[in-house]
Amino acid sequence: MPEFKKFLLIGITFAALSVLFGAFGAHGLKSMAVEAKLIASFETAARYQLYHALGLMIIFLLSPHKLKLSLLNIAGWLMVVGTVLFSGSLYVYVLSGIKAFAMITPVGGTLMIAAWISLFIATLKGQE
Repeated sequence: MPEFKKFLLIGITFAALSVLFGAFGAHGLKSMAVEAKLIASFETAARYQLYHALGLMIIFLLSPHKLKLSLLNIAGWLMVVGTVLFSGSLYVYVLSGIKAFAMITPVGGTLMIAAWISLFIATLKGQE
């Protein structure tokens, strides 16, 4: 498997799951009488998951270009872990009601930001 194909596969999986979770948030949570604020958090998680699924696919598409591949790889893993922590913690918080999971969300968001910064730097520096 080409080195960056893993990010394409993870991105596709994240995209499919974001549609599934988004549909569940729009239909399933309402039937469970979850409060609107929590439904909005769930929808935010699904939306950000989809954005970062597309980001992972972009990383795959950029991999054959003359970029700093080590930073591109770092960007991919930061995006994967950040998405799991950000979206995952919101999903679990909304479904379980355990507020401690919401404390993980900012860590995931920070990793997502770091991923985009790494992607920027990988593009700026080019292959060295």
